Amino acid sequence: MNNKLIFLILTFIAFFYNSSLAQGSAIEQTMHESGKINVVVAVLIVIFIGIIFYLIKLDRKISKIEKDTKE
Repeated sequence: MNNKLIFLILTFIAFFYNSSLAQGSAIEQTMHESGKINVVVAVLIVIFIGIIFYLIKLDRKISKIEKDTKE
């Protein structure tokens, strides 16, 4: 994997971890107390992982096309 991509993934993981520890607004506290915040975080993580896999697949296709055109 590309080092920039790994750095990006680790940055987003650190961001989500730090934001989950921070004291939030009344809406965040209500969602956390009712358990809905877990669903929101899970959906965001699934979407993020899907985007990462799509970008990796797209990068491989572009690299293959670039290699074919150089030859």
